[in-house]
Amino acid sequence: MQEELLQFERQGVWKTCPLPKGKYAIGTKWVFRNKKDDKGVVIKNKARLVVQGYTQEEGIDYDEVFAPVARIEAIRIFLAFAAAKNFKVFQMDVKSAFLYGKIDEEVYVCQPPGFEDPKFPDHVCKLDKALYGLHQAPRKWYETLSSFLLSNNFKRGTIDKTLFFKKSNQHIMLVQIYVDDIIFGSTNESLCKDFESLMKSKIEMSSMGELTFFLGLHVKQTSTWIFINQSKYVKDILERFKLSDCKALGTPMSKTTSLSPDPKGEDVDQHQYRAMIGSLMYLTASRPDIMFATCVCARFQANPKVSHMLAVKRIFRYLKGASSLGLWFPRNEDFQFMAYTDSDYGGCNISKKSTSGGCQFLGPRIVSWQCKKQSCVSTSTTEAEYIAASSCCAQVIWIQNQLKDYGVELFNTPIQIDNSSQSPSLIILSSTPRPSTLISGITSSEIVQKRS
Repeated sequence: MQEELLQFERQGVWKTCPLPKGKYAIGTKWVFRNKKDDKGVVIKNKARLVVQGYTQEEGIDYDEVFAPVARIEAIRIFLAFAAAKNFKVFQMDVKSAFLYGKIDEEVYVCQPPGFEDPKFPDHVCKLDKALYGLHQAPRKWYETLSSFLLSNNFKRGTIDKTLFFKKSNQHIMLVQIYVDDIIFGSTNESLCKDFESLMKSKIEMSSMGELTFFLGLHVKQTSTWIFINQSKYVKDILERFKLSDCKALGTPMSKTTSLSPDPKGEDVDQHQYRAMIGSLMYLTASRPDIMFATCVCARFQANPKVSHMLAVKRIFRYLKGASSLGLWFPRNEDFQFMAYTDSDYGGCNISKKSTSGGCQFLGPRIVSWQCKKQSCVSTSTTEAEYIAASSCCAQVIWIQNQLKDYGVELFNTPIQIDNSSQSPSLIILSSTPRPSTLISGITSSEIVQKRS
């Protein structure tokens, strides 16, 4: 706690003063937590002073609070590119990142509990920098970090505003930011050392070496592949829901399973059901094999029954026997962009809507996947396929533009489909004269006319 307060003094976070008339002070409290590694071993005990930001008033204590956050697909694309170009990915952690963000608003907070000034116990702290808990803290930190990188010849991503890159001759330096966690890599390792020195010259950071654990993803890097999994998280959720000793199954859902509202079924605990669904949704960050089953079960969170709970527990029983599965990214030059899409027809027993599915690969590396019930009822299998293809095209165009910042142009992307009414069963995204979608000779702007 004393170390935390000393850091506040070094960075000039606040100034002690009497509370001006007509102003109010926001409360503060200490938060204690144990920081663990990917194996669950405690590596650090942390004490952090946070502001009770829920008492802030919009327009008085803060205005704009939005700060961009990296999509999980962007992280997978970063690692896939690293595997294709055969370079290592490193990570660093910023110490008390939000303390670097300078705020413009006039904000007063109470003195830290247990460390009140005995001479001036009624004084408050006027903030010059952001503290954890303030609504505007993430935005101010992002502005500070992005301004620093841009002033050092980095460029910001066109699509992903949390991606920064710098090109030097034939080499490229990539930096991906997720709040206060930073991963970086380069085709020239000396650029990584220069970047590390640059960051430490401005911001107090702890270098953590090669990327091993990021956003709950366990990342293992070797000379021939990069492997991503969440085996520790699988173990944790099995213990949390008391299913560690359950019998393992080979599939997450039976082929004959057809869930319905089941109005006559017995009710189950909604909170537990929703907690289980939420845990599984987080796990889909590295497990496309449970995506469909999880999404189907998620449709019944409003009024879950015993039949729905049994379907969810089957997914956990599948995870029990396949806890170590993950994403395998081989290190080779194959970087062909390929996408696949499909849909069922009226698969939802309640609304008779179809379900779209799709996945995108960079060479042999899967970087994105989707499973979503369509927003309208299709009148034919062809229409359901067109809706699924349109959704897949949107994701492909996003990935194409994301890869432009990597210096990779992949604007001739085939999207494989399997509907016999379309000949040939192929979508091509072409960049001549500009990116356009061709579905059996029909442009994307004509899909709506086709459906109508």
